[in-house]
Amino acid sequence: MADGAESGLAAPEELVGRLLESAIGSMDIFAVYAGEKLGLYRSLHQEGPATPAELAARTGTHERYIREWLEQQATTGILAVGPSSDGSARRYSLPAGYEAVLVDGDSELFVAPVGRFVASAFAQAPGLLNAYRSGGGVPWEAYGEDMRTAQADFNRPFFINSLVPGYLSQVPGLDAALKTPGARVAEIGPGGGWAAIAIARGYPGVRVDGFDLDAASVDMARANVAAAGLSDRVTIHHRDAGDGSIAGDYDLVAAFECIHDVPDPVSVLRTMGRLVKPGGTVLVMDEGVGEEFGAIGDFTERLMYGFSLTVCLPDGMSHQPSAGTGTVMRPPVFRRYAEQAGFSRVDILPLEHDLFRFYALVP
Repeated sequence: MADGAESGLAAPEELVGRLLESAIGSMDIFAVYAGEKLGLYRSLHQEGPATPAELAARTGTHERYIREWLEQQATTGILAVGPSSDGSARRYSLPAGYEAVLVDGDSELFVAPVGRFVASAFAQAPGLLNAYRSGGGVPWEAYGEDMRTAQADFNRPFFINSLVPGYLSQVPGLDAALKTPGARVAEIGPGGGWAAIAIARGYPGVRVDGFDLDAASVDMARANVAAAGLSDRVTIHHRDAGDGSIAGDYDLVAAFECIHDVPDPVSVLRTMGRLVKPGGTVLVMDEGVGEEFGAIGDFTERLMYGFSLTVCLPDGMSHQPSAGTGTVMRPPVFRRYAEQAGFSRVDILPLEHDLFRFYALVP
């Protein structure tokens, strides 16, 4: 049997180091979760540097815990700390630029929601193990509000900043179609509604219908749409996207990062094909994983398998029968689903993104 050096795997001693570093990383993520949920980062950004007692008073938290959190954040390299031999008198600050990562929900560097994602997923550990044994699942609604908002907030900056100018406007024929008065868009699985909001803002003459099965997500999206002042042009429907009775005649039918989650992707794609008008566009954005499995995956593969193990595959398997796709939906699998749904061709669009791939489906 090949040793670690020959196979590309780490030697046992190196694996120990890697796993311990991963354990530290997981605890860093919990600290980020606490810092975001308790408003600690926001206070440091908006109100300036603070001692433990000052930050605790600002945020309604306990000074002893906040001192430990501040020391951990300085030790792990997230917060800056001023000189003082007295731990209670040290002042901590959020370095310039770090607010884009930890506070600013509009920034495309904003990754703080990953703390909510991981905390919500790990809270389901007993149910996940039961699912692994039985072949059942853990439904999306079981993960709760933190998971819903984490998913929506993580993708929000991309949708509101880049979706229209950097992506939809580059799809041949689509930009002109959506600039036509009376153009209509259907979105499958709108989640927090941010893609629908971005499309309505980017194309002021467009009307958008979103279809989502999760009631809490529908409520969240409707609230976001209302806050954006777009309720007159964006409607979020509490409907199963695989429902054969959904009707319409849309210039664009889109699904952004959700096809891999649904238990019956073929029926959802079939609905999309039925909703698009002749000459319209069926667009799917999903994970930018490799064409085929390869051991010792890159950053994207490792990230997507992590999402799949803890959320996406258990969610999809919670409804039976299920295709059991999981997050790592490779292009050959998606092409097979599209063919079974009645599409004649799937084109991968030349739209570059670190995490996503864009497919155009041809009837």
